[in-house]
Amino acid sequence: MTDLVTRYLQLGLRLGRVEEGLVDVYFGPPELAEAVAAEPAPTAGRLADEAAELLADLPDGWLRDQVSGVRAYAGVLAGERLTFAEEVAACYGVRTEFTDESVFAAAHEQLSELLPGSGPLGDRFRAWRTSQVLEPDRVEALARAAIELGRAWTERLVELPPGEGVELALVRDEAWSGFNEYQGDLRGLTSINLDHPRTALDTLHLVLHETYPGHQAERVLKDHRLVRGQGDLAETLVLVPTPQSLISEGLAELALDLVVDGPGGAEFTAALGVDVRHALAVERAIQPLRWADVNAAIMRSDEGRSDDEIRAYVRRWGLLDEEQAEHVLRFMSAPGNRTYLAVYPAGRELCRSYVDGDLARFRRLLADQVRVSDLDDPR
Repeated sequence: MTDLVTRYLQLGLRLGRVEEGLVDVYFGPPELAEAVAAEPAPTAGRLADEAAELLADLPDGWLRDQVSGVRAYAGVLAGERLTFAEEVAACYGVRTEFTDESVFAAAHEQLSELLPGSGPLGDRFRAWRTSQVLEPDRVEALARAAIELGRAWTERLVELPPGEGVELALVRDEAWSGFNEYQGDLRGLTSINLDHPRTALDTLHLVLHETYPGHQAERVLKDHRLVRGQGDLAETLVLVPTPQSLISEGLAELALDLVVDGPGGAEFTAALGVDVRHALAVERAIQPLRWADVNAAIMRSDEGRSDDEIRAYVRRWGLLDEEQAEHVLRFMSAPGNRTYLAVYPAGRELCRSYVDGDLARFRRLLADQVRVSDLDDPR
């Protein structure tokens, strides 16, 4: 392990002490984590300076991109004022703008053609979703089947290392909808929050996102190939406010389309015992509405809009019910999530444009150390 990588790991672990939740995964040398935990409590300002010092010693590359994200976020925690777009760009390497509401209106029109009944679109959409919701035991059964089939799909694309695997846990009372905790040693724990009513497509989307060919596949492949194969211990740390997370969420958001809408997709869903063709059309119609959450976060961050205004906005344009709107507000209020809402739609668009139907490029996202700037170049 080089001195530069050691300094990066220490920096990231210290950032996790300043704000809980910023270290998504760490499975590197335990003695390094123990030493950082025994240090006096760090301050955000000192970490911003530490990141700047490390940046001065780093050449252009993936690690420098990571440290730039840490420097930006530590600066925000220390009191530096950035707009929402400036923070997203500094942490994740992409630009975001306020989405014109005509985009949402057009999506509403398309959605209206797909949904039965008459009356307000929001009521029709929520009624349709309610009619599709699964009982918790069916969610569990579908999730377990989707894990196995998703893993088999991924194995056909890229060889997974022997001994890897994931366990499933059903939880409640969490700010997130689902989560995959990579535990090291090629093992993961995927949790599904049952507080969120789920349709068959919701369940399938979440499982493929969190397991195969999403987060679990990415983590085991990068552990196997980069950490164990090449000795790159920088990959033992996954930090939230960095380009690494943008790419990770982006590729995971592509998982549903690649598996279900690609060759063999009909056989895949038939094996699960679900027919999601119409639900997929609805899903694609509502994709632009993900940016309504980002608009709401911009309004809250830059304009100081009240929580009531935020709830009303995402209910109107995102077609969310009260519970879903409250979840969005909880998510953007949680530590580390100020700008993270933008990572999902921005990462998806960036990775989708890069992959463009070429599974070899998707395999590269899963297994190689890719920079955001690399996604502009398909070579």
